[in-house]
Amino acid sequence: MNTDNLVPMGYVRQATGIKGWIKIKADTEFPDGLMDYPRWFLGKGANWQEYSPEDGKIAPDGFQAKLAGIDDRTAAETLKGLTIAVLREDFAEPDDNEYYWTDLVGLTVENTNGEVLGTVSGLQDSGAHDILLVQGVAGQILIPFVDKFIIEVRLPEKRLIADWQADY
Repeated sequence: MNTDNLVPMGYVRQATGIKGWIKIKADTEFPDGLMDYPRWFLGKGANWQEYSPEDGKIAPDGFQAKLAGIDDRTAAETLKGLTIAVLREDFAEPDDNEYYWTDLVGLTVENTNGEVLGTVSGLQDSGAHDILLVQGVAGQILIPFVDKFIIEVRLPEKRLIADWQADY
């Protein structure tokens, strides 16, 4: 299986109960956001297995899910620690001027003077807004992902233009 299109969305924390349910740490906007996807891929490295979620619920200790074919605790325990991923093509189209984090990672960041600041290595949520983590020759730069500083995102060109200087 080609894993290039898989986007990690969380991992299996542990089994719960006796009917095959699992506890999940989801890296989605909402704890039950994974339920928006009809198929999940669980695995590590080059070994991935497709599963269909049957049910999910938010419990006091986090999100829990039941996968088709995982019908008892023993089967659920074999999934502990596996990454949960979905295919990029299963994502809904974002609204105008909205972007999935996975699409921003890897973009070359330039300032308005045409100076290359580095490459987006990740993002983080500060509570108030998202922050771009840009890795450049001078180290890591943090740029708030807000309209004031992000001038243009050019996904087809793999470029992002920011009103930012290297010495900020």
